[in-house]
Amino acid sequence: MVSTVAGQRGSLDVVIATILIVFTESVSIIVYGRGRQVGRALWAETMNWLKIGFTYSLFVEAFKLGS
Repeated sequence: MVSTVAGQRGSLDVVIATILIVFTESVSIIVYGRGRQVGRALWAETMNWLKIGFTYSLFVEAFKLGS
């Protein structure tokens, strides 16, 4: 969904991709970093689930565009 909305015009592709990369890397650092107690908090797990959902949606969109 994220890539479909941003890809309609094609003008925000680089900006949206940068935001998603920064989001995914930040969540990964928080959840899987040295602070294991922080990684087990509910808000950190929720952000990790959102990260996984964003990544999955990008793969689904890539498969749809490739076929």
